[in-house]
Amino acid sequence: MTTAASHSSIGDTAGRRDVARQLVVLISSVLAIVAAFIGSGVIVGTPIQDAAGGTLDADSTLIAPGTGAFRIWSVIYVGMLAYAVWQALPAQRHDERQRRLGWWVTASLVLNAVWIASVQLDLLALSLPIIVALLVVLCRLFVILRGTAPKNRVEAVVADGSIGLYLGWVVIATAANATAVLVAAGFEGFGLDPEIWAVLVLAVAAAAGVALAFWGGGRVAPALALSWGLCWVAVARLTDEPRSVTTGVAALIAAAVVAAATAIARVRQERARQRSTGDESSAVSDERAVSG
Repeated sequence: MTTAASHSSIGDTAGRRDVARQLVVLISSVLAIVAAFIGSGVIVGTPIQDAAGGTLDADSTLIAPGTGAFRIWSVIYVGMLAYAVWQALPAQRHDERQRRLGWWVTASLVLNAVWIASVQLDLLALSLPIIVALLVVLCRLFVILRGTAPKNRVEAVVADGSIGLYLGWVVIATAANATAVLVAAGFEGFGLDPEIWAVLVLAVAAAAGVALAFWGGGRVAPALALSWGLCWVAVARLTDEPRSVTTGVAALIAAAVVAAATAIARVRQERARQRSTGDESSAVSDERAVSG
């Protein structure tokens, strides 16, 4: 009797925690979208590109993406809201994958809101460690997604897809943020030409994209968002100030490298899956032959 009561109590506690997790993820996603809407300066306040003295504007540094790049935030926010609503459904309440994702998703949304606040308050130097922390949290989410499979296509889109877009974009956003902080601080590049530094930063972003591609088995969403950001860096440098053909071409090459690496990793993953399926079918056939 005591044992049964203990199990029931543990189950009730876990159930309450699951409900709390679902509600926190849902509420934090809504609040993050509201904070982004206000912080973007759509109605009140200063647009992000004009905040902090315009250091994050499209013409502030060689790594700054063109203004059109930021449209991806609408897609990311819609995706994260869709995930928040989906994970709040009763069917996902006790799902182990959602238990592992939930609090990290909340952390990412809170950090994003804090980043917006830091920029709006002209705390540009503080914005860098915040976005780095956001990148670390998103990498943690990617590890969880990589280690567990979605139950169905809906989960693959709203969870894996939305978080993947979020991660890919924050990779290039971190590079742009770091560059803006260094330029604002008066960093002169140890005598190296700014275009050399720009190419090096883009190479690092591309390397991160390649690593995500092979580590994640060719997941499309991170590569799509990162390539989108890189292409908009190219657009800004080829059509806007500070104009730099070298940086623009390097950004296009970086985007192509990320896309190619993702395609190769995806093909390798699919071939490995087919080999695994073939080996299992062969083993079943051999077992049947022996038993027959």
